[in-house]
Amino acid sequence: MKIVILCGGNGTRLWPISREDMPKQFNKIFGTSSLFQETLLRNQKLFEISEAIFEVVSNQNYLFLLKDQAQEIQQNISSFILESCPKNTAPAITLSALNSKPDDILLVLPSDHLIKNHQEYITDVIKAIDMAKKDFLVTFGIKPLSPHTGYGYIQSSNGIVKKFIEKPDLKTAKDFLHSGNYYWNSGMFCFKAKTFLSELQHYTPEVFNNISEIFKNTPKEKDYLRLSEQQSKTIPSISIDYALMEKSKKVFCVESTFDWNDIGSFDSLSEEFIKPNSCYTNPTKTIQYESNNNFILSEKMVATIGIHDLIVIDTIDSLLLTKRGESQKVKDIIPLIKKDFPQLTQQHNITHRPWGTYSILLESKNYKIKKIVVKPNARLSLQKHFHRNEHWIVVSGTAHITLENQNFELHTNESTYIPMGKIHRLANEGKIDLVMIEIQMGEYLGEDDIVRIEDDFKRC
Repeated sequence: MKIVILCGGNGTRLWPISREDMPKQFNKIFGTSSLFQETLLRNQKLFEISEAIFEVVSNQNYLFLLKDQAQEIQQNISSFILESCPKNTAPAITLSALNSKPDDILLVLPSDHLIKNHQEYITDVIKAIDMAKKDFLVTFGIKPLSPHTGYGYIQSSNGIVKKFIEKPDLKTAKDFLHSGNYYWNSGMFCFKAKTFLSELQHYTPEVFNNISEIFKNTPKEKDYLRLSEQQSKTIPSISIDYALMEKSKKVFCVESTFDWNDIGSFDSLSEEFIKPNSCYTNPTKTIQYESNNNFILSEKMVATIGIHDLIVIDTIDSLLLTKRGESQKVKDIIPLIKKDFPQLTQQHNITHRPWGTYSILLESKNYKIKKIVVKPNARLSLQKHFHRNEHWIVVSGTAHITLENQNFELHTNESTYIPMGKIHRLANEGKIDLVMIEIQMGEYLGEDDIVRIEDDFKRC
């Protein structure tokens, strides 16, 4: 059995918390574990029931995040399928099916869902596995608790699927709720690899043929299937529902009642903090005077006077204000933000890299001050800059410095100067994090002023 985790989305509807370099599935929104880590942990129980492995389909830029977060919770990912750009669920699942043995059972899961009653979930997964062994394409429908307009629906009776429905308006969603035979479409699936591929070839041969040709011509590394940018551009962007599930006659729905949330908007996120007996506490300190029904996330204390039904999301560099019920529209303003402030859709104040993190403490036209954290046994690329000089100060740990033909160490409260145009490298050969302050001075301080001469992570 293979547990296939789809982990390539950007989570734009949760901006400014979710950004391209650190999307929502990797954020620890609820405390100690990210949504991706929670997905690994709740499926670990399946390893006791059946021989199982994890395979992740994701953007190649997230590989170091995937490995770091899996290692942090001591979970092993057996294989990775790496895309250079996201192309929706049908191509991702097809690649995984082609990368499997014909009789392998695939349990396909998004990486950004929240499921709390794990035993009910495992019970329904076992039911899905049994139906998959009978050559059904199994989907999971979630019994609706409210007339939600942000989810697609499945009309199902005793597992027999009648139709899939796109996100409805409020009146239609209320009718679905009262009817009793409509379920939220969870985007989770279970089937044999050969059953899926056979049905896809029959109903959407152009997608099957395209992905099959790309798979055949992609070199296989030990644990990786890595698609080139040129290959990725030729892949059609299509969901598994459109490509297959809405067409096949072999679809079976496991009608589920476990507590499920796809955290697809700030309205959905806010529900997790107000549910009865919720184990999640909103960390924001607020004083709300003559105000009610507001959801506020901020690192600061927030005081309100006379406001109602608002969602307020405050980060160091961006502030989002929206009415409750309107937060699905966040994705619609992303192109506008990207046009004028592209960095705010790409990076958090803390930027994650394969070797560690950096955060910008202060920035002006001719200088930038960063805090750099380098993980043990990690190092930055051997590089140089054409437009800036750098000053490095060690806060904690030991820095191993390469500067042209010199190699030397810096300890706490020691510093060095990196002149413009000189080849240099920063490394941490110790057992604890290396924490540095970097002061950049120059006429241009963009991150693209890096010429990499040698890099452990094969970046350009």
